[in-house]
Amino acid sequence: MLPIWRWVSTSTSRRRFAEIDLVRGVAIVMMVIYHLLFDLAFLGLAGIPVLTGFWRVFALVTATLFIMLAGISLPISYARRREREVGFDLVVDYAKRGGKIIGFGVCASVATWIFLGEGFIVFGILHLIGTAIILAPFYLPLGRLNIPLGIGFVLAAIPLQGVYGPWWLIPFGIHPASFYSVDYVPIIPWMGAALIGVGIGSLLYRDGHRQFSLSLPENAPTNALCIMGRHSLAIYLVHQPLIVALLLAVAAIVR
Repeated sequence: MLPIWRWVSTSTSRRRFAEIDLVRGVAIVMMVIYHLLFDLAFLGLAGIPVLTGFWRVFALVTATLFIMLAGISLPISYARRREREVGFDLVVDYAKRGGKIIGFGVCASVATWIFLGEGFIVFGILHLIGTAIILAPFYLPLGRLNIPLGIGFVLAAIPLQGVYGPWWLIPFGIHPASFYSVDYVPIIPWMGAALIGVGIGSLLYRDGHRQFSLSLPENAPTNALCIMGRHSLAIYLVHQPLIVALLLAVAAIVR
C-alpha cells in the first residue's frame, strides 16, 4: 500500500498546480500562527505585540501571499473558462464566484460584529478577493501589463496616507479618523497585490500551462501543505472559532 502522502499526491487533480497549493498552504500556516498569537493578546492571555514590529510585518506578508496567490490563480482559471464561456456568460460566472467569496466575507463581518463589537471586519481580505474576482474579466486580458497596473494601485496609497473621509469610502482606503478594524484590506493598495499576482500568473502559466519545470518532493509535510492549500477557504472560515474556543477552554481550566 502507498504511504498516505503518496496516495494524496497521486490522487490530486491534474488541473491543479501543486506548487501554488504548497505556497498557499504555507500562507495558511502563517495565518494560523498569527491569529493564535493575536487571540492570545486579545484575550489578555499573553502580552504579545501583534500590532507592531515583527508580527505586524509577519501579518502583512501573510496577507500579501494570499492575495497574490489569488491573483496568480486567476489567469489559469481564465484560460480554462474561455474554452467554454465567452462574453457576458464569462462575466456572470466571475460575478457569481466573487459574490460567493464576498458572501463569506459578510458572514465574517457579522460574526466579528457580534463577538467583538468595535473593530469588527468591514472590508477584509475576503471582501477584497471577492471584488478582485468579480472584476477579473475586465483586467485579465491585459496579461502581464497587470504588473505595472498593480504597482500603480500600491503607489496610490502614498498620497492617501492621513486622508480621512466618510464611511462609504472605506473599501477604497479612505475612512473616518476614528475607524478601526481587525481585518482591513482596502482596494487601495491591496488590489495592487492581486493585479501583480495576475501579471505573474500570466507569465508563469501562459494559457493555463506551466512555463517551467518543477518537481516537488514526495513527503508528508509537502503534501500536508498542499492539502491545506487546496482547502484554504474552509480552513480560513473555521480556524478562528476553533482557536478562540480552545484558548477559552484552556484558560478556564487553568484558572
